[in-house]
Order: sequence, then C-alpha cells, then structure tokens
Amino acid sequence: MKKYFNIFNLSQKVDYKTEILSGLTVALALVPEAVAFALIAGLPPLTGLYAAFVMGLVTAVLGGRPGMISGATGAVAIVIVVLAKSHGIEYIFATVVLAGLIQMAAGFLKLGKLIRLVPHPVIFGFVNGLAIIIFMSQLDQFRDASGNWLTGPPLFILLGLVVLTIVIIYGLPKLTKIIPASLTAILVVFGLVSFFGIETKTVGDIASIKGGFPPFHIPSVPFSLETFLLIFPYAAIVAGVGLIESLLTLNIVDEITATRGHGNKEAVAQGLANMLSGMFSGMGGCAMIGQSLINISNGARARLSGIVAPVMLLMFVMFGANLIEKVPMAALTGLMIMVAIGTFEWASLKIFNKMPTSDIFVMVLVTLVTVFLHNLALAVIIGVIIAALVFAWDNAIRIRARKSIDDFGIKHYEIYGPLFFGSVIAFNDKFDVINDPKEVIIDFAESRVVDMSAIEALNKITERYQKMGKKIHLKHLSPDCRILLKNAHELIDVNVLEDPTYKVLVDRI
Repeated sequence: MKKYFNIFNLSQKVDYKTEILSGLTVALALVPEAVAFALIAGLPPLTGLYAAFVMGLVTAVLGGRPGMISGATGAVAIVIVVLAKSHGIEYIFATVVLAGLIQMAAGFLKLGKLIRLVPHPVIFGFVNGLAIIIFMSQLDQFRDASGNWLTGPPLFILLGLVVLTIVIIYGLPKLTKIIPASLTAILVVFGLVSFFGIETKTVGDIASIKGGFPPFHIPSVPFSLETFLLIFPYAAIVAGVGLIESLLTLNIVDEITATRGHGNKEAVAQGLANMLSGMFSGMGGCAMIGQSLINISNGARARLSGIVAPVMLLMFVMFGANLIEKVPMAALTGLMIMVAIGTFEWASLKIFNKMPTSDIFVMVLVTLVTVFLHNLALAVIIGVIIAALVFAWDNAIRIRARKSIDDFGIKHYEIYGPLFFGSVIAFNDKFDVINDPKEVIIDFAESRVVDMSAIEALNKITERYQKMGKKIHLKHLSPDCRILLKNAHELIDVNVLEDPTYKVLVDRI
C-alpha cells in the first residue's frame, strides 16, 4: 500500500509562489465548468463543485502525476444523465462510489499499463478532438439566456474582453513570468469590469455557487441485488471513461514535462476520489486536461498547486461566493480558448502528409467521434480497435516463404513474418504438399508462432504432409514458441521433439 500512497516527494524542489498562484488560477477556471457539468447531468450545481473539491484534493495528494488536476467532467456527466433523470441523485452517488471501487481494483491489479495499447494517432485524435470541444463549448458564452446569438454592444463588449484576456495570456510571459499570465488576465478583466461598471455576463449568471462544506452521507438507496444490477453498468462505464481520460491526460502531461507519472497509482487515487466524492455529495469525475494544461503552463510541477486549487474552490463556495459570482465569463472564456489552442496538436498537421494513410484515418476518425459524439472513451476505444485491425492486416500480408532444395533433396521453407490468426491462410498457401520431396524443413528463424491459430496451422500442415507419407521438421523455433507448442500438445496430433544437434523440432511419424 505504501507505494500507492507516498504523498510527497521530498527531493522535489517546490516553487511555492508559482504553485499557489497557479492553484488559485485553476480554482477560478474550475468554477464555471463544474457548475456546467452538473447542470448537464441534471444535478444541482453544488454536486459539481463538491466533486471538483473532493476529486481535486484526493488525486493531488495521492495521485500518480503531480501537477495534474481532477474534477467534475463532461464525459462522466453524459454517462450519468439518464440515471439521474430516471432514479434521482442518490443513485448517482451510489454509482460514483461503485465506480470508484472498480477503479481502485484496476489500479491494484496494475491495469494502468493497458494505456500502452493506445497508439499515437489515437492520442493525437483524442487531444485534437478535445481541443475542438473545449473551443466550441466557449461559444455558448456568446448566446443570451434564450439561446440566441448576442448582437450589438453586448457582443462587442464580450469580444473585446475575451480578446484582451487572450492578448494578456499570450503576451505577458514574453515580458515577465513573475505571476501567471492567466491569473493576471482574469484580475485585469475583473478590475476593468468592476471599475467601469461594464455590463457583461458573470459566473453568477450561470448559477449560484454558495454553499457549505460537502455533507457526508451514505447514499440513500436500497442495498439489494436489484440496485447493484441497476447501477453497475453505469458505474463500469464511469470507471472506464474516467480511467481512459485520466491516463491519457497523465501521458500528455508526461510528454510536456519530460517526466514520468505512475498510471496504476493514479488509477487507485482516482478510484478513492470517486468513492469519497459519492459519499460527500459529489457527482464524480476524473482528470481534466484543460485545467491540467493551465496548471502546467503556469509552471506548476508539484502537488501543492493541485492541493491549493480544490481548497481555494471550497473557500469560494463557503466564503467568497458573492465575489466569485462577479467574475466576468469573458475572462474565463478567453482563458479556455487559449487552453484549446495549446491543447491542439499542431504538429499532427505538419506531418499529416508524412504519416501512413491508416494512421491519418485513425487520427481523423477519433477526432470526429470525439467532437460529434462528445464521448472521449468511445472515441479512444474505436481508435484502438481500428488501429489493431490495421496492424493485424499489415502483418498478415507480410508473411513470406523463401523456398530451396539442398544437395540431399530436402526442401526448405524459410518463413518471414509473424504466424498468427491473420496470416494463417497466406501461410498455408506457401506449401506445395503434393509435389514436395519426402522430407521438408520449415525454418522459423525469421518468424514467430504467436497464437493458437498459428499452432493449429502447424498441426494442419503437419497432417497434410503425414497423409502424403512425408516427414516434416520445424526448425529454429524461438523458446516461447516451443513452450507454446509443448503446452498445446493435447490439441495437436503430432508428438514434437527437439533435435539437440540441429535444433530442429521433428515430428515422429
């Protein structure tokens, strides 16, 4: 347990000013999104804010990636909205608790390593799609309460404040890095609006954020098999979505900071955070790439910023709601637009014509699924499946056989490429059983017997030569291939023994 909950890295040098100021900036950016995601899920705004507090604090202290921010997310909101409407808020709390237990189990079972199966084109597509979603979600700020686009002075005021925010965030780091540019932009815009009495949309126009400390309670649902069967599918999806988003975000932050996080430790922390979130009236969540990038771009690298952010968020809710509700949405909109610009993998466009067609297809597909379905987990799963199928097809058509007959009249088949379920048909077509001589050697020095389909293919080719009264040798099989064949002896008719002199596996007929 100690390796999962080693809270502080004492050898890490912490820039306290940067960490605290960055945490304050992230806290301000968390407020509107937490409220918005709660409303998307059909829940009270405070459930999103409480989730952001609990998720952020627990993962900041115990997570596997210092500097990464967690909170209420849209992906989780989309999953639970149906259950919220049909059974109410208490079932949501129970679902989040169960999802947390599933995530903790995944972490303890070290399933975090499965993120290695996500190819780079899928990550590119995921990140680009997420950047587009972040940008498009900001367009809602340019609508009025009736859903109509703003026009006239309200539009120009909002545009001007958003542009001012972007200019400060972009330009200030070129002059000084004493304080985070994003925090400076928010304070400047807030000051201008307050001093000149400018009429523009504020955080309070979305919803009130005033509340107390998150109340603890056990979800008020029947503890029965019926309840479990009802919430388990939702919990499993929430757990899966949360882990995928969190581990992908961890990888992205790893690349930016040139450091390495701990996926399994993060999975355990995410699980514990979700479990506590459900017990402290929160809607659950996972890592947030937008807020994580704000934090990293501000120079934060330690756990302190991740702790400051949720603590300050709770302070806003308990004591500073009246002030925070006056923060102009234009400042937060400009901040999130800059996050979207920074999130997008512009390098993927530069190498677009240099990538294999299949990789381009996967990247574009994942981006489109992310943007149009708003389901990040589904987009990643589809991308991984298609990438795996493309990989299998490419390897299936690469199997080759070089044929020759030596001075003793023995025919040699030198196999190149992996032998697995996708290449079995091509492998079988290489042999001319009827016209081959009495003795044949199949050389696997440049090949691998990968799976049961490959073993069955060897079984069938052996049977074909047996029926013709011919002897076949399997040469240069790798150790793991030999183990695979020995373990499968009950599934094949031929007894295969190793020839110690020539390292040949001989079928004794």
